[in-house]
Amino acid sequence: MRKILLILVAVTVLATGCRNTRPREIIIFHAGSLSVPFKELATEYEKLNPGTKVLLEPAGSLVCARKITELKKPCDIIASSDYFVINDLLIPDYTKWSIRFATNEIVIAFQEKSKYASGISSSNWVDIIMKDDVTFSRSDPNSDPCGYRTLLTFKLAEKFYNRSGLAEKLASKNMDFIRPKEVDLVALVEANAVDYMFQYKSVAIQHNLKYIELPSEINLGDSAMNDIYKTVSQDVTGSTPGSKMTVTGEYINYSLTVLDNAPHRNDAVNFVSFLLSDKGMDIFRKNGQQPIRPCTSGQPGMVPISLKKYLN
Repeated sequence: MRKILLILVAVTVLATGCRNTRPREIIIFHAGSLSVPFKELATEYEKLNPGTKVLLEPAGSLVCARKITELKKPCDIIASSDYFVINDLLIPDYTKWSIRFATNEIVIAFQEKSKYASGISSSNWVDIIMKDDVTFSRSDPNSDPCGYRTLLTFKLAEKFYNRSGLAEKLASKNMDFIRPKEVDLVALVEANAVDYMFQYKSVAIQHNLKYIELPSEINLGDSAMNDIYKTVSQDVTGSTPGSKMTVTGEYINYSLTVLDNAPHRNDAVNFVSFLLSDKGMDIFRKNGQQPIRPCTSGQPGMVPISLKKYLN
């Protein structure tokens, strides 16, 4: 009997020890274009916080939001490539605040063996892209902000170059190569399945692809051009099945929040603080995304106290 009791005690101790060593988790839904910097952030954060595991789940930003609103999946942090995803779809029912922390711009990315790669430029890209023997890819506007931003870029290009019907011609070309999120396009270019893709500058840099920059009047990357960007809009799928909402052009700015019902709220806020710190922002800068410094929020009074120091 004593031997059996000793065995039971030993098993209990081992079981308790296993429970105590289970890592604390932080669940993050994030835009696909944040995959590279977030992996680096997670690695660094785990080094600084032993016993913590950061679980990353990339998807198009609109898909990330629907995982919360429709599928009710547990999540601590959502980081979107467009602030409106949080502000319009998650506030006030799922969170009370968001912080804008980085920007980006739309470029045309490709590789050396893409057709006409040696001749494409910021001034002739329309004529190159529209050639019958050239293919390009873009992401789904109903799943991914890069997708609807590409369509906004097409509309701005039509105005900028004064070429009537250009936006529709671009939007209707190579529709077989539309993919759910912007990082899915990289594989198409790298496999030479398409010649070009409309992509975030940061993703092109992270994957060592060639790219051309577009005029600031159409690339959605210059806050000084906001009055021009706001002259175009695009309808996309809304927050509930069958609904639609209109997205108005605006310069690209990424945002994040910690959800009200975050399973690991304190750790999540701590992670966001690390992300917004100088060390965290250096990771974004290194990966081709310019930090917004100081950060901004449309709900500064609702931001956790420990994060207010990062706001303007």
